Amino acid sequence: MRELICITCPRGCHLVVDDNKNVTGNFCPRGVTYAINEITRLVRVVTSSVKLTNSVYPRVSVKTKDPIPKSKIGAVMEEINRVSLKAPVKIGDIAIQNVLNLGVDVVVTKNIDK
Repeated sequence: MRELICITCPRGCHLVVDDNKNVTGNFCPRGVTYAINEITRLVRVVTSSVKLTNSVYPRVSVKTKDPIPKSKIGAVMEEINRVSLKAPVKIGDIAIQNVLNLGVDVVVTKNIDK
């Protein structure tokens, strides 16, 4: 049996997952999905920032478009730290396409004109 706190929404449901993967304590169906994924497939969305040139701002925020395996976070961060973008950038611009061949892009999360 494992106890988790769901982070899917601000409600923070206290979940209990038994050995048969039955989930209790969830307010909505997203809690069940979160709990099962958390015990079978550890993934996270990575948020960070990359260097920005041609701008008054030195960096711009980025994130993985989808969750990646938790075991790959360090390697993904190394790739993110190598990137430099040139302003202007807008939300959704791809900073790294298919990072580490994981099938996930790293995208910009802020509009910056200059």
